[in-house]
Amino acid sequence: MSETVFTPASTYRPKEVAQQADHSRVPGGSYEASRAAPTSSRDQILKRENRCMAIPAADVPVPARVRALAGAATLDPVWRNNLGGVTFRATDADGIRYVKWGLRNAETSMRAEAERLRWAAPFTPVPPVLDEGRDATHEWLVTAGVPGLSAVDPRWIAEPARAVQALGRGLRALHDALPVVGCPFSWSVPERIANAAVRGIRVPDDLRVSPPIDRLVVCHGDACAPNTLIDDDGAWTGHVDLGALGLGDRWADIAVAAMSTEWNYGPGWHDALLDAYGVAPDATRLAFYRQLWNAT
Repeated sequence: MSETVFTPASTYRPKEVAQQADHSRVPGGSYEASRAAPTSSRDQILKRENRCMAIPAADVPVPARVRALAGAATLDPVWRNNLGGVTFRATDADGIRYVKWGLRNAETSMRAEAERLRWAAPFTPVPPVLDEGRDATHEWLVTAGVPGLSAVDPRWIAEPARAVQALGRGLRALHDALPVVGCPFSWSVPERIANAAVRGIRVPDDLRVSPPIDRLVVCHGDACAPNTLIDDDGAWTGHVDLGALGLGDRWADIAVAAMSTEWNYGPGWHDALLDAYGVAPDATRLAFYRQLWNAT
């Protein structure tokens, strides 16, 4: 079984983007609201941090902190987010580990991700945390590899039916495995609105009151296709990027997972995702959580 492999995700971006107040990134990766008056919706487009990702150039500079964390291991850049953060694969005689490094930002933190990974590890397959830290401007997270390929690896882009089935089954398994009782983290609608406000984003009034919760679960928090790992037989093997994991309605994850099938595999896979998860469509909740995702 392969170790986790990160692959290009040029399609890993929303086809819809929120129309919010203008904002600008300030040093350290956080956001603050612009004082400019609202302009046209075209000028109000918001792209969430870490939403657009791609494989970086092979010669990307290795930050000194990453080199120190990796020691003598061979480093290969495998993933870049739109804040300039890079994940490196470190390979040596002891095996493979991953070093995630980037600017500190206000949406999530690598410290928060480390806490969530450690909490989730007894219940579901996630990357084991090896190290985590930060300085005045940057943060880093070191994890061990997890078996499987990302669901947006070319192997699975070429077999979307099997990939989507693994996505749905993996998400359902995650929701069934993680215990609601005792979970110390929240991904509720009020929490997400408050987090957006810290970043200078005002969520529209019609998204401030959610539909009644269908089933309270521990949500992944970023259930897009790249964050599910799949083995050679087409079965899900684990999940990555759990920095926003927390309690919420299961539809908050389902809506994003279904939407991401369109970005990554093309139209027509929405219903297959729901079937694999084992749930009938809920148009109201799907629409609400899709819009909330794009607005925050």
